[in-house]
Amino acid sequence: MFRRIVFGSKAEFRTKACSVSIHDDRHTPLTGSALRTRYGEMDGTADLANDFDQIALVVDWLDACRNRDLATLLDLYADNATLECQCGEATISEGRAALECYWKPRLDTLAPTAFGLEEIIPTTDGVVLDYLSHEGKPVRIAFSFTRDGKIQATHCLPVAELQPRAGLRDYAG
Repeated sequence: MFRRIVFGSKAEFRTKACSVSIHDDRHTPLTGSALRTRYGEMDGTADLANDFDQIALVVDWLDACRNRDLATLLDLYADNATLECQCGEATISEGRAALECYWKPRLDTLAPTAFGLEEIIPTTDGVVLDYLSHEGKPVRIAFSFTRDGKIQATHCLPVAELQPRAGLRDYAG
């Protein structure tokens, strides 16, 4: 199973689909199955907290909006993601095609201050972002995520409709 190759003072063991360097006669081979066992993945998924930075994902979302990059923006969402917007008429969109119909006209007409970051707050359920909408108006949006680092749902409404600071806890969880 192992084949030992010696190069000077270092030995290297090779196995099928795995190679391990040995220094000072210590040996700990790691294979794909050993990693899965070691980190205790359940149903092929790892611990959410270790997989991705939720705040960084929200910043990527803002960057995609600022850059009018619809394809990148849509790639940040899960295939079955939902968007609920209460800015103006209440809108609920689900799935990539519906999200594209929602975002395309908004990205086509941006105010000079659009998608400016006001405040970003991690919560137990995801992230809450206060930002300036495509029209340059203050908006609060709550993000929730899938286990594999995609946006599962967003819920937004104008900041003017919220009670100052007290509404954040009620709205964001």
